[in-house]
Order: sequence, then C-alpha cells, then structure tokens
Amino acid sequence: MTQYTPNTTPNLTQGEPELVRLPGFCDVHVHLREPGFSYKETIRTGSLSAARGGYTAVCPMPNLNPVPDSLEHLKEEQDIIDRDAVIHVYPYAAITVNEMGEELVPMEELADQVIAFSDDGRGVQSEDMMKEAMRRAKALNKLIVAHCEDNRLLTGGYIHEGEYARVHGHKGICSKSEWGQIERDLNLAKETGAGYHICHISCKESVELIRQAKRDGVNVTCETAPHYLLLDETDLQEEGRFKMNPPLRSKEDHEALLEGLIDGTIDAIATDHAPHSAEEKAKGLAGSAFGIVGLETAFPLLYTYLVRPGIITMDLLLDRLVRRPRARFGIPLGEEDYSLWDLESETVIDPNDFLSKGKATPFAGWKVYGTCYETVINGKTVYKR
Repeated sequence: MTQYTPNTTPNLTQGEPELVRLPGFCDVHVHLREPGFSYKETIRTGSLSAARGGYTAVCPMPNLNPVPDSLEHLKEEQDIIDRDAVIHVYPYAAITVNEMGEELVPMEELADQVIAFSDDGRGVQSEDMMKEAMRRAKALNKLIVAHCEDNRLLTGGYIHEGEYARVHGHKGICSKSEWGQIERDLNLAKETGAGYHICHISCKESVELIRQAKRDGVNVTCETAPHYLLLDETDLQEEGRFKMNPPLRSKEDHEALLEGLIDGTIDAIATDHAPHSAEEKAKGLAGSAFGIVGLETAFPLLYTYLVRPGIITMDLLLDRLVRRPRARFGIPLGEEDYSLWDLESETVIDPNDFLSKGKATPFAGWKVYGTCYETVINGKTVYKR
C-alpha cells in the first residue's frame, strides 16, 4: 500500500497496482432525505454511498420532514443517524422555522447539537432576517450556510438563462438570482462579523464577489460542486439528469469557477448529493425535480478530468475535499479515517451500480480512473469493494 504524499502521484505501473491511502473526504453539503423522504434516500443508503466514494464525514441539509428547526424535530433525524449511519454524519439545523423565512429557529437551543445553520433549498429573502440570524450565529460561534437565491428573479426558470435556453425554448434562471443575494449577504457578514459559508456557487460574478470580500477581510468561505467544475450549458441534454439548482451555466462561468478553485477563492468541493426517485427525474428539463447524485463519482471524476490532465494538483484536490472543509466546519479527521484506492483502475460510470437510491447523474457513461477498495473509520472497515 502506498501512502499519498502532497504533490506526488504514486507510480502504480510496475507489477500489481498498489492501493493508495487517502484521508477521509468530507462533504459539507449532502441530502440524505430522512426523515420524511425515505423513498428518495435513507441515512443508511446515503452514508453507504458516501463510504463507497471515500467520504468519512458528511453534513446533511435540513430540507426534511419535519425540518430540524427545534430540538424535538432534530431528535427525529439524530435518532436515525445514530441507528443507521455507517460514517460520521453531522446534521444542520434550519435558519428559519420550517425553512419558511418568517421566524428564526431557537438557535441558542440547537447550536450545540448541529454543525451549522442553513435554509438550503431556499434563500433567506428578508435582509433583516438574515442580519439577525448572522448576529445570533456569531454569538454562538456557528456558521450561517446560505443557499443564495432571490425568488423575485426566478420567473419560473429551471435551467441557466443562456444560449441553450434560448435555442430550445426553455425558461431560464438568471445569474443575478444567485450573485445578487451573495452581494447582500457579504455586506451583512462584513457588518456583523459572522462566519458565512456560501453553498454551490455557479457563476463568475459570485466568484469575483467572494474573492473581493476575502481581500476585504470578510469571514467568508464557499463551495462549488463537481458538475460546475466539469460541465457547462453546452453539455445539456433534454433529460432530468442534467437539472440541478443552481443550473449549469456558461463556459465563462465554468472557467471562472476553475480559476477560483485554483487561486483559493473556492474553499471546498461539495457534491450537493440530491437523490430523487426515477419517476421524479424522468420528466425532462422542465418537469423533473432539481438535483443529482454525486457521492460515489466525485473523486474519480475530479481525479480523472482535473488532476490527471494537470489542471490542478492532487494536493489541491485533497485540500478542497479534506482539509479546508474540515477546518472551516470544525470536523475532525481521525488518523484511522481513510480510504484505499486503485488510481489506475479504469471504469465506466453506471448509475445502476450506485449504492445510493438516487441514480440521476449527468456523468453516466463517462470513463473514470480510480476505484475505492475500502473505507475505514476509527480503524473499522465501513465499506469494502
């Protein structure tokens, strides 16, 4: 077995391929769908999916039923995690009651039980509400984690407001619906001093706003997802597996995200693993639910299409999958939390093989290098090929 060391890729070409030990990945943005939507995913299937992808820690978003907006509701989720999770699972609490944007949750009661506060799936529309949430979160030393989306600018859109939408007659989502709310929140974070983390950024304006805010000393971090780093609107097909929120945007946006990843503006790569039933994803771009799965494919895709061609180094990839997200969210990495990979194994992504209940991925049929043979937590094997 080869131990990975920064800025080197082990030579696996002589004789039998060695297995490379990588530190346990951490995904701060997943949807495990329990309680409330177990037909899409369960804590059990989602955490097994994560383990197969080399993840030893994930943070599930609170758009559940019931929403974890009180200790009573959070306990329903935590009980399932305690019973069924095979990896470390750190739940979020909502920012507002039932994620409705009208009343803040009892943050003081929930703070010790959750990783952070987020209304993911919905932007907090009220500036005053967000400011008060940041003020209280700062006092509790907790992050506000924001899905940034201005509902006034959505107008029924479901893919990027770009060339593909125009040519194919689809309703578009403008980039300002994302970056406009980021701009608002960065000003609030600067004013309050709160720790602020931005979910799944997708456009060039978001990258530049965050880059400048960091220069100005704002306590901000952000994430993007593998699909935004590897695809753009020119890759769209008339299938639900290409529909996610935010949508795949322009080539210029895609290039800006890569630049932001390389220059350190983007702190984490998170999958936004969002499983749905086959029926919910079978209604084309217009009618399908938003969301794709990603835990089992993230590392092979990023390694194959960004590291192997030399676009980024392996060390940078591990920084965004392991070190920076863990540091920002205070998630420890145990010495015996790791995964073992054959980095020379070539496979074709087949959703039918996924351990996740969700099968929708735009990467079906892509050739990738990297097969996870084993994932270990606290010295105990939780996944073995």
